[in-house]
Amino acid sequence: MKKIYLLPILVFIIAFSACEKTDDTVQGVVVINEIMPVNSSTVADQNGQFDDWIELFNKSYTDVDLSGYYLSDNSDKNLKWQFPSGTTISGNGYLIIWADDDTTQSGLHANFKLSSAGEDVVLSRTDGKITDQVTFPAQTLELTYARIPNGTGPFKWGNATFNRNNDTR
Repeated sequence: MKKIYLLPILVFIIAFSACEKTDDTVQGVVVINEIMPVNSSTVADQNGQFDDWIELFNKSYTDVDLSGYYLSDNSDKNLKWQFPSGTTISGNGYLIIWADDDTTQSGLHANFKLSSAGEDVVLSRTDGKITDQVTFPAQTLELTYARIPNGTGPFKWGNATFNRNNDTR
């Protein structure tokens, strides 16, 4: 008798799950992995400038398209800078975005800078839903705020591991 009651419940759960279609490709897969709000000599961009930077990490084995997603330094205005069309992050790969408020340079240069006084870094979907966010405290030293273990752990201050695994600190 119990099996008869379980079948309709199981059918309902499967049908309900199938109807819910969301764009969660990035959520939980691509994360904010490391940020450097004070960079005066650690890593230069392609123009030789030492700008603030944000590193994303793709925890999956497949490439993820970030076209139309957003980065911001303010959770109340999370649609500040939109990733250009065709921006992808490779499986188990890293992607660096320069937070230098200089969108005239080639490459990924956001239209905001990171504050050494501390603030938010927010990654959002094309519809504005936040997929990852970190709030970092004030910093005056040339250190990064990074997830340890890489891609999953809590954020800690330490030496930069630009474009590579944070566990190598």
